[in-house]
Amino acid sequence: MLEENVILVNENDEQIGLMPKLEAHEKAVLHRAFSVFVLNGKNEIMLQQRAHQKYHSPLLWTNTCCSHQREGETNIQAGSRRLFEEMGFKTELKELFHFIYKAPFDNGLTEHELDHVMIGYYDDAPEINVEEVEDWKWMKIEDVKKDMEVHPELYTVWFKIIFDEFYHFLEDHKI
Repeated sequence: MLEENVILVNENDEQIGLMPKLEAHEKAVLHRAFSVFVLNGKNEIMLQQRAHQKYHSPLLWTNTCCSHQREGETNIQAGSRRLFEEMGFKTELKELFHFIYKAPFDNGLTEHELDHVMIGYYDDAPEINVEEVEDWKWMKIEDVKKDMEVHPELYTVWFKIIFDEFYHFLEDHKI
């Protein structure tokens, strides 16, 4: 299987090239990404636990899904595609904001992403793809924030950044 390319961008989110995903993470090159947050009618977030075989951040809890846009794909199209691939359902998504972060991992790779954060609503159980997702659960926004303070090692770095800096965006978008 061919390795997917990521879209290299500048700080203004303008495309400046393509690079294989692993190479971009080895070289810590800024690239476009997205993070999807799905909330239910009780204002709980659907969290996923990353599959044990993921090459970084395995078994850590994170937002509903995240990945990289493909060339020619809008942020919403990418988020919808990956939400279905990982969690097995479709829902309307809305982009809230984007931010840039850089985070090295223990395995020598570095995430350096311009991350587009999207929100959607869904009340049913997902049909997870076990190649991508180990487990899932609903959690209240405030409970996630508290648990992250007590057990930060259980969560992905980008999820912690989003919660530390931007969780009020999620609280403000109640159904």
